[in-house]
Amino acid sequence: MSRRHELAHHLGALDDIAGVMSAMRALALMETHTLQEFLHAQRRMVRGIEDALAEFLAWHPDPAAAAPPAREICIVVGSEQGFCGDFNETLLRARDTLCAKRAAPPAWLAIGQRLGSRLEDAGEALLALPGASVADEVPRVLARLTRELGALQNAPEWAGCALSALHHCDASGAVRLRELLPVHNLPAAPRRAFAPLLHVEAHELRPALAAQYLHAALNEVLFSSLMAENRQRHLHMDQALKKLDEDRARLRLAWNAQRQEDITEEIEVILLSTQDADPRGRAPAATLHAPR
Repeated sequence: MSRRHELAHHLGALDDIAGVMSAMRALALMETHTLQEFLHAQRRMVRGIEDALAEFLAWHPDPAAAAPPAREICIVVGSEQGFCGDFNETLLRARDTLCAKRAAPPAWLAIGQRLGSRLEDAGEALLALPGASVADEVPRVLARLTRELGALQNAPEWAGCALSALHHCDASGAVRLRELLPVHNLPAAPRRAFAPLLHVEAHELRPALAAQYLHAALNEVLFSSLMAENRQRHLHMDQALKKLDEDRARLRLAWNAQRQEDITEEIEVILLSTQDADPRGRAPAATLHAPR
C-alpha cells in the first residue's frame, strides 16, 4: 500500500506543476498578443523617422559620419525571467562570435538581471540594468537606459562612441546586431528637386533627429526582444507540458498496476482467512468406537 501512496503523492505533485506551467504558458500567450500591437505601432514610427532622417541627410550629410568611431557600446538584451530555453545562451554565443570578428570588442551594456549577473561576474559588463517582464515595464526600462546612455556619452572617454544593440529579433526569429549610432543603412531617400524646408539650422536638427531615432529604435528593440522571449517561453512551456503529460500517464499506469496488485493481495488474504475459519477446512477428528 505504501508504494501506491508514494505514486499517488508523486502524481499529485506533477498535477500541481502542470497547473503552474499551464498558467505560465497562458500568460506568455496573452503577453504576445499585447506586444503585437505595441510592435506594429513602434515599427511604423521607426520607419517614419528613418524616412525623414534619410531625406534630411541626403541634403545635409553628417560630416562626423565619415570617420568611424574609435569606441563602441553594444547593448545586449537578455531575459528578465527564466523558463525560456537557451535565450541568454544564444545571445552569449552571438556575442562571442562578434568579439572574434572585431579587432577591438565593444563595451557591453546588459539588459536583464540573469544575463547581466553573468557578464558582471565575468567582469565583462560596463553596466547591467534590469529588464522588462511585461510590456507595461518597457517604458521604465527605456527611460533608465536612455538616462544611463546619456551619462556615458557625456563622459569624455565615451563621447562620440558608436552604439549598437544585440538582441533576439521577433521578425526574423534570430539574434540580430542592430547598428544605431552613427545613423546609416537608412532607406533610400526619394529624389526631390528642392531641399526640405527647415525652420532650424541643420547642425541643430541633425542631433535632435538622431536622438529621436535612437529613442524609437531602442523602444522597438526592447519590444521585439520581449516578444521573442515570450514566444520562446510559450514554446518551452508547451514542450515541457507534453513531456509532463507523458510522465503523468506513465505514473497513472504504474498506480493502476499497483492498485490491482494490492487488491489481489487483499483478496488472497481474505480467502486465506476464510479458509482458516471454515471447520471443513480442519483435519478430520479421530473416530470413537463404542465398546462391545
